[in-house]
Amino acid sequence: MNLLRSKLASYTRPAEVKNQGIYPYFREISSDQDTVVKMDGKDVLMFGSNSYLGLTNHPRLKEASKKAIDKYGSGCAGSRFLNGSLDIHTELEEKLASFVGKDEALVFSTGYQVNLGVISSVVGRHDYIIMDDTNHACIIDGARLSFAKKVKYRHNDMASLERVLQKLPQDVIRLIVTDGVFSMEGDICKLSEIVALAKKYNANIMVDDAHALGVIGKGGRGTASHFGVTDDVDLIMGTFSKSLASIGGFIAADSDTINFLKHHARSLIFSASIAPANAASVIAALELIQEQPELIDNLWDITNYTMEGLKALGLETGPTETPIIPIYVRDDMKTFKLTAMLQEMGVFVNPVISPAVASEDSLIRFSLMANHTRAQVDEALDKLGKVAKVLDVPMVAQV
Repeated sequence: MNLLRSKLASYTRPAEVKNQGIYPYFREISSDQDTVVKMDGKDVLMFGSNSYLGLTNHPRLKEASKKAIDKYGSGCAGSRFLNGSLDIHTELEEKLASFVGKDEALVFSTGYQVNLGVISSVVGRHDYIIMDDTNHACIIDGARLSFAKKVKYRHNDMASLERVLQKLPQDVIRLIVTDGVFSMEGDICKLSEIVALAKKYNANIMVDDAHALGVIGKGGRGTASHFGVTDDVDLIMGTFSKSLASIGGFIAADSDTINFLKHHARSLIFSASIAPANAASVIAALELIQEQPELIDNLWDITNYTMEGLKALGLETGPTETPIIPIYVRDDMKTFKLTAMLQEMGVFVNPVISPAVASEDSLIRFSLMANHTRAQVDEALDKLGKVAKVLDVPMVAQV
């Protein structure tokens, strides 16, 4: 066996977990993505989705997608740079820019590709990328693709960020990149303080709002809106696969920045553009969010209700401030077991283990949608409490 095949064949960890009956990945769903999904012919409560506003099955989005297919066909057969730019892409970009409060926006094929293309192209060999140490993998990978130097600061620790900024040269670009809402912990970056430090040290800011759009800010406009600092943030990134219920991503910024990215972001230039159906459904989702503010109100009502229930159970949820609720298990294999036991009982949650988090910080990620009911939450929490007791999941002291 050659070296490559030997290396690949030696990776047996998934098989070992499968043999124990607790492998939690690539689980097949045979229905739409809603608060209840079909798995192996059974109804399962979905508490592992990023569809925060519950729009993936909304008839208006589906109808918009169907009409777009009828008009444009199933795909674009090329990149935005060459033959794959449609008028519907431009319409979407204009609506996105208006929604988040920037001059222009640029749509990419996925949110991951936004960060790969943007971060790797806007800074150069002598510049610095400064990152929160719990940023999403796509931010880290975008930084790796750049020629810039990479520096991290401790999670949401502004004293740590300032120490980093103090040490860096003043005559180069220093781009601070942070998640708006952190996808595992559920907490929000301290953007007002980051803005103050950026002004003090003449740095720039990029915010990844993948998990913030449709969740926080005025009318769901994201982290910069939440803190009232939209004009002080240079780049706002977002995805379509969460609250906007489709696939794709975008960057919003001033016109000069968007012009630069159109001609330098490799993940835009060398990737096919999103399908017309995806663009149409995102436009419909943006319209719904603005027409029906009760969607976000419902999301927060069910989030607050769930947090009260988790506190009553005594489970450890960390610093979350959003519909992303981590429940700390602090043991990788126990996290797998909890996930498998819950699914057997009809509740879908996501396990998060090392290296996504430190092994001692392993957790299940319990996430809410605007159309979850209190009865569904009650059922899930009842089952969660029973499994947590069996597995001796860590509890917090009751106040």
